[in-house]
Amino acid sequence: MLRDDINNAVKEAMKAKDERKLSTLRMVNSTIKNADIDARGSGKPPLSDADILAVLQKMIKQRQEAVELYDKGGRAELAAQEREEIAVISAYLPKQMSDDEVKKAIADAIAETGAAGMKDMGKVIAVLRAKYAGQMDFGKASGLVKAALSG
Repeated sequence: MLRDDINNAVKEAMKAKDERKLSTLRMVNSTIKNADIDARGSGKPPLSDADILAVLQKMIKQRQEAVELYDKGGRAELAAQEREEIAVISAYLPKQMSDDEVKKAIADAIAETGAAGMKDMGKVIAVLRAKYAGQMDFGKASGLVKAALSG
């Protein structure tokens, strides 16, 4: 499980005295625990690996936005710190799909669901999320699905 991999990496970072990796992984664990608590509060089970991947992707996106702001503000040291955190978190995501692989997956999902128009976009995205969680950027994918379904 992804959760176990992260906990083991925390121990390894402690032994190696790798402060950046240790602090980043502790932050990841904290974010996952908070999401678990939120899920429990709404009567859901603890996060699955797919849910954890979504949490990790959200954390990476937040850091990418921070890098842009730090670069614009001339804060190179803070941008570098955020990039290091992105590298640590990214190590726990599956390999990202290429644009061609994403387009093929979308075509397959459209064929599988029998989607004929924009009203079927939700079905296609649901299939993609189920099969490719953590492997594709769904923000970009939804634009491609929209283009494929609209003509």
